[in-house]
Amino acid sequence: KRDGDYFVVTDRWQTFTDLKVDRATLEDLGSYCAEFLVHGVDVEGTRVGIDDALVTLLGDCSPVPVTYAGGAAALADLDRVKALGRGRVDLTIGSALDVFGGD
Repeated sequence: KRDGDYFVVTDRWQTFTDLKVDRATLEDLGSYCAEFLVHGVDVEGTRVGIDDALVTLLGDCSPVPVTYAGGAAALADLDRVKALGRGRVDLTIGSALDVFGGD
């Protein structure tokens, strides 16, 4: 996230592109795929909770289903993503699982 907007990042999430993640971009790219996998890179691997604003944006604007990854700290985050994403966003959990050192 930069200056209040989300952007596509590359190179292990280190390099910002000029492509903003917004309704227009999601609608354009959505015409070429069946689903998005979106990483909340600001919280990825931190287990501090999901990026609420990003999940809301995805639920409001994506024309195709979305799987979101990043920041999940507890199973309660599943319900939070379902609510904020209006039932249109799924959650993948990695670092928060005990097999990866989580709880």
